[in-house]
Amino acid sequence: MTYTVVLEREEDGRYTVSVPALEGCISWGDTVEHALAMARDAIAVFVEHLEAHGLPVPTDDPRVTVDVSEATQVVVTRVTVGEAAAVA
Repeated sequence: MTYTVVLEREEDGRYTVSVPALEGCISWGDTVEHALAMARDAIAVFVEHLEAHGLPVPTDDPRVTVDVSEATQVVVTRVTVGEAAAVA
C-alpha cells in the first residue's frame, strides 16, 4: 500500500503528519524521518482496524491540496507500507 502523506512543520520544530486518503490518520515526529516512520506505523494500524471491522480501505489519490497559510514548512510525499516497504 502506498499513500500520500503531508508533513507540516510546527513552531516547536516537530512535524505533524496526516494521510489525506485516510481521514483521521494523523501522527507526528521530531524529524522528517521520524515523522515518516510514524506515518507508516499509523497507516498500518489504521488499515488493520478498517479490515478488522469489515470496512473498506480507501485507495490513495496522489492529488492533494494543502493550505500552507499557517505552516512554516510543508512536505508532501508518498510512503509505502507492508511487504513492499520491507523490500525497499
